[in-house]
Amino acid sequence: MLKEFKAFVLRGNVVDMAVGIIIGVAFGAIVKSLVDDIIMPPIGLLLGGLDFANFFALLKQGKTPGPYASLVDAKAAGAVTLNYGQFINLVITFAIVALVLFFLIRAINQLKRKEEVPAAAPTTKECPYCLSVIPIKATRCPHCTSELAGAKA
Repeated sequence: MLKEFKAFVLRGNVVDMAVGIIIGVAFGAIVKSLVDDIIMPPIGLLLGGLDFANFFALLKQGKTPGPYASLVDAKAAGAVTLNYGQFINLVITFAIVALVLFFLIRAINQLKRKEEVPAAAPTTKECPYCLSVIPIKATRCPHCTSELAGAKA
């Protein structure tokens, strides 16, 4: 059983998947910083200094009665809150990640298309009678001397 597990773990797909997950986590941290530190502050400024992270609905008062100025204050007081602002931030983060991945994959696909060399026109064909390989412009097979149909003399 240990040998089977070792064979499973060392398969190429598992290692590739692990590398992909690690890179994905690092990429997610970069995008989170992009959203939290670069994109959301100007959006909040445009909306009059609002911070989506502090949008919440109070479900139950905490030990200290509200109103609470921020989500941190509500949590500190032990209040039960519905944090829809954080959900909005995560939806925006997801949309940005999806957009960045779209552009990244699009660029990679364009690079792959540029690398692909179109197939060269065939220079040989098969004789339908003896199945020998002959030049594409041949009008008669040099092996069996059959006249080839469709060939122009």
